Amino acid sequence: MIQLYEHQKRALEQTSDRNRCAYYLDMGLGKTFVGSEKMIRLGAKINLVVCQKSKVKDWVDHFDTYYEDYLNYDLTKSKHFQTFLEEINELEPLEKAVAVINYDLLWRRPELLKLKDFTLMLDESSLIQNYSAKRTKFVLKMQPANVILLSGTPTGGRYERLWTQMHLLGWPISRKLYEQTYVIWDYLDMPFSSYSIPVVRGYKNVARLKRKMREYGCVFMKTDECFDLPDQQDVMIRVDASSDYRKFMKNRYLQMSDGTELVGDTSLTARLYARQLCGQYSKSKLSAVQDLIESTDDRLIIFYNFTAEMEMLRKICGDRPVSVINGSTKDLTAYREHSDSITLIQYQAGAHGLNLQKCRRIIYYTLPESSELFEQSRKRIHRIGQEQKCFYYIPVCRGSVEEKILQALRMRRDYNDKLFEKDFGHGKG
Repeated sequence: MIQLYEHQKRALEQTSDRNRCAYYLDMGLGKTFVGSEKMIRLGAKINLVVCQKSKVKDWVDHFDTYYEDYLNYDLTKSKHFQTFLEEINELEPLEKAVAVINYDLLWRRPELLKLKDFTLMLDESSLIQNYSAKRTKFVLKMQPANVILLSGTPTGGRYERLWTQMHLLGWPISRKLYEQTYVIWDYLDMPFSSYSIPVVRGYKNVARLKRKMREYGCVFMKTDECFDLPDQQDVMIRVDASSDYRKFMKNRYLQMSDGTELVGDTSLTARLYARQLCGQYSKSKLSAVQDLIESTDDRLIIFYNFTAEMEMLRKICGDRPVSVINGSTKDLTAYREHSDSITLIQYQAGAHGLNLQKCRRIIYYTLPESSELFEQSRKRIHRIGQEQKCFYYIPVCRGSVEEKILQALRMRRDYNDKLFEKDFGHGKG
């Protein structure tokens, strides 16, 4: 039997009469428990949970632990998927089933489009914000009787990304009308072309939008409304950008000492190589992070972007126990068992969902360009159960693209090609 916190009970009470709802609760407030309890109360015989690949096992274990009377299927396993399809039509009157699958596998299982009268729960529902993505199109074709959306950051502050979620909740507004009503658009002329592309300049009628969201079952809760969490402190560490970085930003071309050529012939490639020259190719950055590691025996979490960065970071961890979370590995053994462990986490694999409040120190070896990933990564340690002040160490190369990325992230904006060219038009770096 799950013992709910008072704020979780309030969230469920606010949606007691709804079969379609969204729990937009800050990370750490227990959306997993709220969502699963709502699912149970809806009482459907068939229930489907869609989540990130890294969270499938967590959800399967959750239902095994707290809802033993439910038949539990991991649909990422072919055998489980076939068994699920065979057994759901033969459930006994009192039997109920819950199945878990990840977003990128979901749309490759067309058999699931035949499901009816079931409860669909989307964990991290912001992952269907792109209405043209295959996963989103598939979800919108499904035929659930009940819908539960879970997210700490449903839009990352970008309201134009919200329509698909509201559509699932039953708001009968077309995407075109939604964007006309709530989004302020501008149009950017493309050079040497008659085409222009739409660009979001701002938002309007926001108070009205939030009222409509609540009307259609959205519940919002912030951590500080429910719990007194400890303070947070950013610690900036500025290191010198390398001469290689300056050469590349001036010419958008660099031949490395090992013969590797970096050619920034587009904004995308120039931005990528500029970031790498501040990360995996930066001796001063690596040295600064090594100094941080050697300065404390506390647990440390280090966030990184690229595989090459992870390999370099492992080398400077010395004899300290190391855990790794990335696209192919999820091993938290060292984190759990050793108070001096170092946990290396790739943003895409571990910025969401992990409970790491045994640690109070995060090092950002390199920054993400996504505001949502940055905000979510901070909440891995600043959550229920954390009793100590949290520190975030941010080493950045002076005068580099990293300073601009951090500026955008602090404004809760994604860093993109448009901002890069504004900050570093050809030859300005």
